[in-house]
Amino acid sequence: MLTGIITEEEALEGFSNEGTLTVALLFIVAGAIQKSGIIERSLIKRLKKGKTIAGTMAKIFLPVSGFSAFLNNTPIVAALTPILRKWCEENKIPPSKFLIPLSYMTVLGGTITLMGTSTNLVVQGLMLKQGMEGFSLFELGIVGVPITIAGLVYLITIGYRLLPNNKSIKETVQEHSREYLAEMVVGSDFPYLNQTVQVAGLRQLKGLYLIEIIRGNEKISPVKATTKIQKGDRLIFTGLVSTIAELQQIKGLTLETGTDLSLDTLKNGNTQLVEAVVSHHSSLLDKTIKQAQFRSKYDAAVIAVHRNQERIQSKIGDIVLKPGDTLLLLCGSDFMNKFKQSNDFYVVTPLDTPVALQEDKKKGWIAIGILLAMILLVTFGVLSMFKAMSLAVVLLLLMKVITPADAKQSIQFDVLLLIASSFGIGTAVLKTGTAEWIADGLLKIAQPLGVIAVLFFVYLLTNIFTELLSNSAAAVLMFPIAMEIAEKMSINSTGLAVLIAIAASAAFITPIGYQTHLIVYGPGGYRFMDYVKVGTPLNIIVMIITVWIVYLVWIS
Repeated sequence: MLTGIITEEEALEGFSNEGTLTVALLFIVAGAIQKSGIIERSLIKRLKKGKTIAGTMAKIFLPVSGFSAFLNNTPIVAALTPILRKWCEENKIPPSKFLIPLSYMTVLGGTITLMGTSTNLVVQGLMLKQGMEGFSLFELGIVGVPITIAGLVYLITIGYRLLPNNKSIKETVQEHSREYLAEMVVGSDFPYLNQTVQVAGLRQLKGLYLIEIIRGNEKISPVKATTKIQKGDRLIFTGLVSTIAELQQIKGLTLETGTDLSLDTLKNGNTQLVEAVVSHHSSLLDKTIKQAQFRSKYDAAVIAVHRNQERIQSKIGDIVLKPGDTLLLLCGSDFMNKFKQSNDFYVVTPLDTPVALQEDKKKGWIAIGILLAMILLVTFGVLSMFKAMSLAVVLLLLMKVITPADAKQSIQFDVLLLIASSFGIGTAVLKTGTAEWIADGLLKIAQPLGVIAVLFFVYLLTNIFTELLSNSAAAVLMFPIAMEIAEKMSINSTGLAVLIAIAASAAFITPIGYQTHLIVYGPGGYRFMDYVKVGTPLNIIVMIITVWIVYLVWIS
């Protein structure tokens, strides 16, 4: 915009685009359904009957892909990760066999309908802007259903066998608790008896972090700055246990070496151990744990932080948080209330929801009924997707299924900002002649090999963009290039729009290819190469099926 390549109006057009605004409304409608917990309860019932890996995958992933065709993928994966992990622990099955497939199946399910993923709606918005007719609600399902079935068959026969047998971070810490936890006992000669933790200088240690005080049968956690220290207190520290010498120099503190200290020792009736994954749109990003005031903000103490499956060897308070970081937390009684009001991280450990926070089933069924009614209105052409979702949100508010505060919390504003801003980039690609230049180069290579080769090249280029950037950005960048190719080759532009929508979503090779992949990265104990091993064959399968169907249905 500043260089004059695009005007102010062109830079801002994405903010009033129908696709962008429909995504915002869908976040609200999906949030109302997911808040009710109906999906989780229905899948827990199916899990109880599962015994084998392949059989349970088939039972769970078919309905999961169905749900993700109509709801936002990210909350589905965040909600089901702890449920699947609990089932795996009970059945002595590594959770790592299930979590990548869970993410992949939600992505595939999102390709079945127009509302299945924000990428589909972005492409729809671009088509309408271009003067094209746009997709019907289930048009993408012509490709989406076959690739979802093929993906499921691959994952339950070959895919899960390529995945490692990993333990969770909680289990790893449990086995090596001495590397994470240290215990000091307060003697009668401690100079700060009956003084606060703050006065005793135990809040500003170089490498250690006081997470709990054990006083007889009482366990005080998280420890506040105003907590007073008494004779005989057992002080539990986490962080760089190698720096324990600093504490040993304090008179009256004795290192307890023969202790049977473990994670279970830390728990009391009001505390629970929780694993959480930092989200892409967290307010904690690029702040240290101390700067974020994590302990007071969430009533939780951080025991350890893992990134890329390695423990970060640093004082807990000094660790700067990044998306996908996995935190092991010792949580107090207020954690659930505070977590429910935040989008800072995804909890991937099953939690006992207090009665006060359990949602009304009736409201959940009303939300589902409204969504189904809107789907019928869109399917029969009575309303456009945008009008139907606008009406759905108004009805949810009028019937008090959700509050305005709930609606606001459901919207992922960072995703909307990214989508809206990328439209200006797409316009710049078109106006500068970049789209025509790339299209000419691609045709020079692929056209002599035939139309199918051109489709493969378009799919592959979109797929590379989506693995490196984001799904919506890849779609916006590739759309003008695909339209140039359609015009130059005189082929159906809708077919190429379908190709772009599917290729922009079908990113399975890296953990950054899709937001849900990063949610399961830490809880599954995965490494980058695990995605490459399992995702590459799936990418190839989806690409072949998509190109072939697009050619047969729209091009030939």
